[in-house]
Amino acid sequence: MTSTQRAPAPAARAGLDVARLRADFPILQTSVRGKPLVYLDNAATSQKPRSVIERLERYYAAENANVHRGVYYLSERATAAYEGVRGQARAFINAREAREMIFVRGTTEGINLVASSWGRRNLGPGDEVLISAMEHHSNIVPWQLICEERGATLRVIPMNRRGELLLDEYARLLGDRTKIVAIAHVSNSLGTINPVAEIVRLAHARGIPVLVDGAQAAPHVKIDVQELGCDFYTISSHKMFGPTGVGLLYGRAEHLDAMPPYQGGGDMIKSVTFAKTTYADLPAKFEAGTPNIAGGVGLGAAIEYLTGLDWSLVAAHEHDLLEYANTRLGEIPGVQLIGTAANKASVVSFVVEGVHPHDVGTIADQEGVAIRTGHHCTQPVMDFFGIPATARASLAFYNTRADVDALVAAIHRVRKVFG
Repeated sequence: MTSTQRAPAPAARAGLDVARLRADFPILQTSVRGKPLVYLDNAATSQKPRSVIERLERYYAAENANVHRGVYYLSERATAAYEGVRGQARAFINAREAREMIFVRGTTEGINLVASSWGRRNLGPGDEVLISAMEHHSNIVPWQLICEERGATLRVIPMNRRGELLLDEYARLLGDRTKIVAIAHVSNSLGTINPVAEIVRLAHARGIPVLVDGAQAAPHVKIDVQELGCDFYTISSHKMFGPTGVGLLYGRAEHLDAMPPYQGGGDMIKSVTFAKTTYADLPAKFEAGTPNIAGGVGLGAAIEYLTGLDWSLVAAHEHDLLEYANTRLGEIPGVQLIGTAANKASVVSFVVEGVHPHDVGTIADQEGVAIRTGHHCTQPVMDFFGIPATARASLAFYNTRADVDALVAAIHRVRKVFG
């Protein structure tokens, strides 16, 4: 096989009808610079199936009204559609109650909500917040802000050169001053799948709650918050084939009930006087103002789409793509893989010797291949590996071995251009 020749798919992959799935995504049929689009930036945002696009159009064409307050037909219809998604979301992650599902703008807002509301109630001088060395900035900065405000300290679980957390060190960091652990389920820059259930078990043995950033897990991993045992779990719609600008925060009802509101305004109140405001019950207490209604119903369509997939076949297909990409890229002289954990989602980060990742991405784009380059909002990860940035190919169930081959061909062109 030559350096750019495409390898045949193994028979084991025949169970997932990738061609049929690709047909569900209109954008995958387009061309870029005269070449078929090869979309490998799913960790940044995923593409949307036709069912999600059509659901958004149907909402605006036939259901558009504000929710919760109207007694007329359109408002009642919009409210039913929007609130129905809360129940879908509860089932999707196996929460106990629909009222434990809070609509947010995305994972970033979900983390900020917990850091701000839970943190102001529970953190004080000398207390500690424990995060990991591989966190996205969205799971670092909110905790830095609340620690600075409350006089608490941020501590970091170290990792090894493969991009795996050191659980022995984690266990040693857990102490009497640790008030919460905040951890990524899946690393966006390394692809590492963290052992969340074990992390939660060790924390709960000391009575410490755990928040999980599930932004990268939702498109790849079957989520069961009761099985994981976590106290908070937050996800973003646009990472899981839904619209941008909407997401979900799961929180155990006992935590959410005890937390003060995150924002004030319409829908999060029972009554208001100039002397005192009485707050609404869950989940409304954390949902001030007019929500992203269209985004919410679009998220419901995405959940319906994902629920209809055979996750065992998806997992097998994505694992095959990951292994194939690791092998093909590893055969290219001068290419170094960054993040080689034993348990990984389909994220491949790499550097090409002597070439800045931005140049790698620019040349790949000329070949119709969309990858992400930069620090991926994980600058501490880049510092740990002693590099400024990586090129990242992040795969989804609609990707193929041919997509990987196109990436490999692009990298060979990079090496040719830069000698």
